[in-house]
Amino acid sequence: MKKFFGLALVAVTLVVFIFTAVFLFSKSRDKPVVYATAESFLADIVKKTVATGQLVPRKEIEIKSQVSGVLEAVYVVAGQKVNKGDLIAKIEIIPNMQVLSSAESQLERAKINFANATKELERQKNLFSQKLISDVEFTKYRLEYDLQREAVEGAQNNMELIKEGASKKAGKVSNLIKATVEGMVLNVPVKQGAFIMAYSDFKDGTTIASIANMSDMIFEGKVDESEVGKLKEGMNLVLSVGAIGSEKFNAALEYISPKGVADQGTIKFEIRAAVKLSDNNFLRAGYSANADIVLGEKKQVLAINEGNLITENKQTFVEVMTAPQVFERRTVATGISDGINVEILSGLQAGQSIKKQQ
Repeated sequence: MKKFFGLALVAVTLVVFIFTAVFLFSKSRDKPVVYATAESFLADIVKKTVATGQLVPRKEIEIKSQVSGVLEAVYVVAGQKVNKGDLIAKIEIIPNMQVLSSAESQLERAKINFANATKELERQKNLFSQKLISDVEFTKYRLEYDLQREAVEGAQNNMELIKEGASKKAGKVSNLIKATVEGMVLNVPVKQGAFIMAYSDFKDGTTIASIANMSDMIFEGKVDESEVGKLKEGMNLVLSVGAIGSEKFNAALEYISPKGVADQGTIKFEIRAAVKLSDNNFLRAGYSANADIVLGEKKQVLAINEGNLITENKQTFVEVMTAPQVFERRTVATGISDGINVEILSGLQAGQSIKKQQ
């Protein structure tokens, strides 16, 4: 009896073991792989590059002073439109005491010489009236009188210029700063009471204001060396200005730098493009912008997702589905790409299914 129960226990254990092994084996078998597919399609493909940069006025003029002194008054503010000749600021001249003293001494010497020339002319005039001297002799004294009178006027004007920045004879005031061009005031970097240095051949001088024509704007940007060879002057750029939103602006490429510069480990070339603005458009100087430059464009061409291409040994393939989950590798010729979709020139037809690559 015990032997029977022992055999039965062994048989049950063997059956359980076999059942468990079969169950686990069936669970561990690989399921058939089902590959995802995609179809070729017709699409518009635009190949473009992007240049980053900013918008600046074509001409920005810095207004400086011809004389040194203290800024007495400023008559404009940033954003104000001015015409050529409009008053910008007034300088209170603080003369150099050594120069002023020299000018005063020169004026006094000129007055003394003029007084002597006047007396001598009067004396010679009496002699000439009595026929005691010739006309040639008298002319010499009259000429000396005229020269000394002119010397006094010159010394007087020189002293007035040093003290006040203006002379009565010239009729011009050098301490009144006027706009040299028509445009908008972009910046007034100095305040009333600031000391102003005059410009000269040896120094730039203090900038009192900067003026620019805001209707003539250009885009200044940089493109990578791998793309610069595809650019040509006259190409159209589409500008996106982050500060404005979705509005786009067109620009015409007018300059490509012949020399590149190193920028973050790559060589980039500067470009400039004239921005086309309508009367109701206003762009502020310094806006950052991105420029889309169209390098190539094709309408409604056969295309696939570029990620489904296989490239080996400088050849390009796709895996075309010939039957359900049956694929055949085929060579294809490609055209332009926008980085997402690529044009298929040959080797594939519209609507054919291809294997999606991992």
